[in-house]
Amino acid sequence: MSDDIRQRIGLRPVVNVSGTMTSLGASIVVPEAIKAMTEILPQFVEVNDLQRKASALIARLTGAEAGFVTASCASGISLAVAGAITGPNLLAIERLPDVAPEKNEVIVQMGHVVSYGAPVDQSIRLAGGKAVMIGQATSTHRFHMEQAINEKTAAAVFVVSHHVVNYGLLHLTEFVEIAHAKGVPVIVDAASEYDLKLFLAQGADIALYSGHKFLGGPTSGIVAGKKELVRNAFLQNMGIGRGMKVGKESIVGVMAALEAWEKRDHAGIRERETGYLNLWKRTLDGRPGITALIEPDPTNNPLDRMRVIVSPPDAHITAWDLAAALGRGNPPVIVRDHEVEHHYFYLDPCNLHPGQEVIVANRLAEELDKARASNEIIATPLEDRSRHRFDGMLRWPD
Repeated sequence: MSDDIRQRIGLRPVVNVSGTMTSLGASIVVPEAIKAMTEILPQFVEVNDLQRKASALIARLTGAEAGFVTASCASGISLAVAGAITGPNLLAIERLPDVAPEKNEVIVQMGHVVSYGAPVDQSIRLAGGKAVMIGQATSTHRFHMEQAINEKTAAAVFVVSHHVVNYGLLHLTEFVEIAHAKGVPVIVDAASEYDLKLFLAQGADIALYSGHKFLGGPTSGIVAGKKELVRNAFLQNMGIGRGMKVGKESIVGVMAALEAWEKRDHAGIRERETGYLNLWKRTLDGRPGITALIEPDPTNNPLDRMRVIVSPPDAHITAWDLAAALGRGNPPVIVRDHEVEHHYFYLDPCNLHPGQEVIVANRLAEELDKARASNEIIATPLEDRSRHRFDGMLRWPD
């Protein structure tokens, strides 16, 4: 019998070079979190008191006044927005989202309305908020924000992500300055960010993190910030937050992951990942139609990824067909392909078990050799990819 639980229950043993993606299980949970979760699972606790303990730890590591653990960063957006709308009014909390106080508008830049698997503005609407999108997709100026804020504005949401437009928009410090000048709190969605202190230090009132990405905790979200605003968000657990709750194991798991984060050998991890990237570059350099570039993270996280640029006439395959072939093979290698229509994809080294970097190199060579041996260029119409993107979901669970 296989030691790999995935094979025992009939799942593909995928190798993840896409990154900390929820659809793949986010990240490798650190041993400290696994141990803590195992220890708490047979025990009973008073969950609100456990969240108090988590609050103190979150405050210490983020520079916040308070914090708590919720189901995900998307949940954190909804809870923080709801808290800004209702304050501590328990009746208002019970009546969300369809009966929201009149002060329920939430400012967000048009170029920040992205999807992490669901739209950011939907997290706002779930809280009873009305998303007020300012500027255009690639252009937001001070006047857009200044003139959008009025007596109905409850909060402003700022998204930090490689998915957002990275030019022509308001930077966080300017966004905070404009909001605070009119008494509006700023909520920062920093789901996939490495620096736990930066955004609060730059003036955000609440910063939201995923507990299950770089931290290596269980699936969860972290809400951190000013005590009153965090408390108002926490109170939403008596309302819309009920469907976003976490168990004792997730709270304890996040606490253990945070403590492990302080002791982690970050430099050693970066050195190991650099070795993976260099191996892949050696594997790809000199191959016809392939350019391999090692690039820094676009939101200044302290890590690099590899961009694999594919020229179909020389490689005999398109970037999207190569990505698909890697994902279909044995073992399946899942790459970061959300920009593949631009003829490239990324390899992210941050979620590999020892030895898997060699598997990735071998699979790259295997698929590229197969393509070069083809008499014709393997080029599925890009429109087919779009047309069939959701076929699997629409057939689920079949």
